[in-house]
Amino acid sequence: MAVTGAGLEGIIAAESRICYIDGDAGILSYQGYNIHTLAEKATFEEVIYLLWNGRLPNQIELDQLKAALVQHRPIPADVADFLQRSGKSAPMDVLRTAVSMLSLYDPQAKDMSPAANQEKAAKLMARTATIVTGFDRLRNAKPVVEGDPKLGFAANFLYTLTGNHPDEVMERAFDVALILHADHELNASTFAARVIAATLSDIYSAVTGGIGALKGPLHGGANEEVIKMLLDAGSADKAIEHVKYMLANKQKVPGFGHRVYHTTDPRATHLKELSQEIGKRTGHVNLYETSREIEQYIKETKKLNANVDFYSASTYYSLGIPIDLFTPIFAVSRMSGWTAHVLEQYHNNRLIRPRAEYTGLPVGQPWVPIEQR
Repeated sequence: MAVTGAGLEGIIAAESRICYIDGDAGILSYQGYNIHTLAEKATFEEVIYLLWNGRLPNQIELDQLKAALVQHRPIPADVADFLQRSGKSAPMDVLRTAVSMLSLYDPQAKDMSPAANQEKAAKLMARTATIVTGFDRLRNAKPVVEGDPKLGFAANFLYTLTGNHPDEVMERAFDVALILHADHELNASTFAARVIAATLSDIYSAVTGGIGALKGPLHGGANEEVIKMLLDAGSADKAIEHVKYMLANKQKVPGFGHRVYHTTDPRATHLKELSQEIGKRTGHVNLYETSREIEQYIKETKKLNANVDFYSASTYYSLGIPIDLFTPIFAVSRMSGWTAHVLEQYHNNRLIRPRAEYTGLPVGQPWVPIEQR
């Protein structure tokens, strides 16, 4: 058997029409549309439709999707009760469990028809957001904010999280952030979801597996570490000294480098702009300026580029999002990609069953009676 790269690095594990990445050229596209085009022109709802259907929606189709996402926002009463009882639990633990619970209250849970799975994908998109914002309100002893049917996905998320209607700039900034995190080919969580779907398990099981993978600190959570680093430093000078200390002690600086990209992460370009713009509007431009100084220093000394996590940290913080919700918000966005990949896996399924390179004892070991061991 051929030896493969550690962590399956560079190994082609599936065919997919959903996402294309050229790590050397810094290209990311969804269903053939460059991420820069989508970030500049699309809404998150249009990207959801694109990921699921392979094409952009017309106005009627977009309106239908928006209506479905509004219709499916409310969560079952038992799931809401679970959020109430969860207290100060870790948000990703709560999200993983609550999303899994959703299947218990879905009459279509065992219906594997394409139409049923498409509807379940819409339910998951809408209700994952409701779970995240509802849990945050409840754990802070605040009343849950009912969604506003007039608001789009991004605006409604910020509204139900904070209780305040965001202005157009804040809404657009969060909308773009959701677009940038929507999909990224066979990352760890998406691959986990596809492996589960390939067994013909239900879509709820598949995306719950994806959330479990995202919860790991080597996948999600890097932007949480970035903002903690920025806040602890307090100034650009102190931040650089801290980075120097980390590098001298062989510690990884969060938000830099990527397994796939060998040049600038195209998502980071837009998040850098958002960090500056929203920072100026909310009085947190110092976080952007500190981030920029760190980026320049790491680029000069280590030849590493900022990835999607680096500037998303200050962007989310400036939007008023609690730090421990950064990774759950990643899941809210990536639910669009997870469900797209699960639907694609169902469409042309083959059980995913790779092999392992055996490195154990020579085969054919003699049996030694227990009294002689």
